[in-house]
Amino acid sequence: MSRPRFQYRPPNFDAPPLAGMPEARFAPAPADGVLPDGFFSTTNLPTYVRLPHGWRRPRLPRMDCVIVHQGAQDDLVVTEPRRVRAGERLVVAATEDGSEGVFVHAEGFLGGRHSANEFRFMQTEVSRERPVDYSVLAQLLGEEKERGGNVLWVIGPALVHARAREDMIWFIENGFVGALLGGNAVAVHDLEAAIFGTTLGMSSSGEGVEGGHALHMRAINAIRRAGSIEAAVRQKIVTGGIMHALVTHGIPYVLAGSIRDDGPLPDVIPDTLQAQDAMRAYTATATFAVFVATALHAIAVGNMLPAFVDSSVPEDVRPLTTVCVDQTEFVVNKLRDRGTHQAYGVVTNAQDFMHVLRFYVERWQQAPRVPTSAPASR
Repeated sequence: MSRPRFQYRPPNFDAPPLAGMPEARFAPAPADGVLPDGFFSTTNLPTYVRLPHGWRRPRLPRMDCVIVHQGAQDDLVVTEPRRVRAGERLVVAATEDGSEGVFVHAEGFLGGRHSANEFRFMQTEVSRERPVDYSVLAQLLGEEKERGGNVLWVIGPALVHARAREDMIWFIENGFVGALLGGNAVAVHDLEAAIFGTTLGMSSSGEGVEGGHALHMRAINAIRRAGSIEAAVRQKIVTGGIMHALVTHGIPYVLAGSIRDDGPLPDVIPDTLQAQDAMRAYTATATFAVFVATALHAIAVGNMLPAFVDSSVPEDVRPLTTVCVDQTEFVVNKLRDRGTHQAYGVVTNAQDFMHVLRFYVERWQQAPRVPTSAPASR
């Protein structure tokens, strides 16, 4: 099944009212990590800043950050406030309509059908009664792979418990995963399954095994003894599973720590800011995102993602497809309430989602298609 493409319509800066808007104002940061009064707080939508040589879109867009002017050229970079250094020049503005030299283009993907506060993608209303068009999700995911995009997956341990592990491995092995983000738990439970055949001491049939309560700790210890997850794979301590597939296929991953972690695994980054930096390295280049069964990581990564795939060519800008899967509406609604308006919610359990999506992707791969020489715009 096909669906009309989402074509981005760049602003017409040569026509009123944008043609007559003033240049943006800048103010220096008074100290490291301190912002000047009136600083502009970014959104995740396409944003333009007027400079002496015209309108420019800042690099590395994301919400809840600031825009810094770097170097002598017209180089604007979206930066976390904690990275700002004293004296750096930041965009100062309180409005988003261009009247202060900053224009947030919410209608670029809408074609004038909705207001600026109703940015939508694939009709984002969330309900467990609402049918999910898996054929469209499969098509979008398949097309992203074909165009060489970077598909980012963010998963929680429930994916392992829900018997969706083999499906996740399939997506990795078939080139649909560009990077994977998660926490200590998802890796621990996957590694426990790889080493002992259990998850949190439960067999695949859901029955507890003797001494099962300690198996996840024994799995952590085995990895720590090896030195790392990669070393454990190399030493054949781990011979299957999600982490094994990531290592053997050279897919990067970031495991961000939390205060409740057991162990943690040696690969886990316990420092929150270091983990955020490591995650940002992949969110900055993501062109498609899938969040499955993880509330905190989904919200965290959602806040790092722009609502669009950045491009130096305005015609190539397209929505950054963001799919959030959870068995309750709460997680998806919370994600959208925090600003990730483009998130497409799928209210179901991880097992059903992964099984069905895989089925439709496999069917999409087998369907005849007309190859295109240029990336399609959605």
